[in-house]
Amino acid sequence: MEFSRQNPLTGETASTAPAMKAGDIPAVVERAAAAFPAWAGMGPNARRAVLMKAAAALEARGDKFVEAMMGEIGATEGWARFNLMLAASMVREAAAITTQISGEVIPSDKPGCLAMALKEPVGVILGIAPWNAPIILGVRAIVVPLACGNSVILKASESCPRTHALIIEAFAEAGFPDGVVNVVTNAPEDAAEVVGALIDHPAVKRINFTGSTAVGKIIAKRAAEHLKPVLLELGGKAPLIVLEDADLDEAVKAAAFGAFMNQGQICMSTERIIVVDAVADQFAEKFAAKATSLATGDPREGKTPLGAVVDKKTVANVNALIEDASSKGAKIIAGGTAESVLMPATVVDGVEADMKIYRDESFGPVVGIIRAKDEADAIRLANDSEYGLSAAVFTRDTARGLKVARQIHSGICHVNGPTVHDEAQMPFGGVGASGYGRFGGKAGIDSFTELRWITVETEPGHYPI
Repeated sequence: MEFSRQNPLTGETASTAPAMKAGDIPAVVERAAAAFPAWAGMGPNARRAVLMKAAAALEARGDKFVEAMMGEIGATEGWARFNLMLAASMVREAAAITTQISGEVIPSDKPGCLAMALKEPVGVILGIAPWNAPIILGVRAIVVPLACGNSVILKASESCPRTHALIIEAFAEAGFPDGVVNVVTNAPEDAAEVVGALIDHPAVKRINFTGSTAVGKIIAKRAAEHLKPVLLELGGKAPLIVLEDADLDEAVKAAAFGAFMNQGQICMSTERIIVVDAVADQFAEKFAAKATSLATGDPREGKTPLGAVVDKKTVANVNALIEDASSKGAKIIAGGTAESVLMPATVVDGVEADMKIYRDESFGPVVGIIRAKDEADAIRLANDSEYGLSAAVFTRDTARGLKVARQIHSGICHVNGPTVHDEAQMPFGGVGASGYGRFGGKAGIDSFTELRWITVETEPGHYPI
């Protein structure tokens, strides 16, 4: 049994993949569990060597990744190449940390007691990856778990099964022992049962999920039934604050990149531009001009900075947000509603709290401008959201920027930089409805190892009984 993924622009079949069912899951998990002891037992430099080969194997498939991402999700070549570059960096960073998985010796009050804290691999890790940055997020779901000595299962997105399968092909070529790296693909209608079977299997010890907050809650509840730890990287409504002393041209460039890169389909995408009144009109004029200059076109032709959104559902959602805001008094100062998946870069000015776009994640090429009275009001507005993933603040006063950043409730905040920024070695994750836990660097080690206390007695014991 196979299922098909259609190109969002043409409707043609972009890829086909095995349509696995819940009944197929035990065999996959048991294969991963059987492979775990040998991989966990390999030395850190042996694991590093395989991971370095995986990075090279990923890069060697560059053209295939571009073709798959264009066909499956309407991505531009630039976005696909960036995905590949950062994903390869993540693999090399994971390779570098194989020798960084260190413990410590802890002073004990007991004479002759050598007390140690050791970080050890856990077992089978389930990584569930989305479609929007498919190489980055597919690789991130499995690579640090592998570096830590775990075996992994990548639950591929139904929207980009070929892109995710290419990751597994590259890793297979690198020489991981049989069963260490596994992939599950399924038809959309079977997703809930397949993921449920994966979470429920006793050999799956931990889960990481990147995707919507609604689905993240379902996964967390299911995992909680088995007391299984979950790392959740969920939705966002990233604010970008522009203070009166900001370099407006720099703020405009960063806001446009953050709002419209990959058609706004990034969890860190700038969704709220909060501008103090003193410079709001000037900023809005400059920003509208920038947004209007960002053309949208067929990604296969490669002539425009913006490509297609992932599906018609996104078009309907974004159109509804624009229409709701407009009906309640907001002004559309660039772009507007669309008839197809080739949506224009859209800017909605004068967004107020009663508009859906104020709170709801758009995950499309639309951004709202919210006017703030002053710095304190801007901070209040930035924090008026259930989400807390990424944020940014623009000011020429660096100390002021840092002070504001410390007051924003988010896992990530950038001073004079865009909300969209990721590097392999950084602790990546959010707070509130944006999830919990951290990917990246040494924070990732904590997520994918078990911390154990082990003692060795070196002197005769003395006991009260």
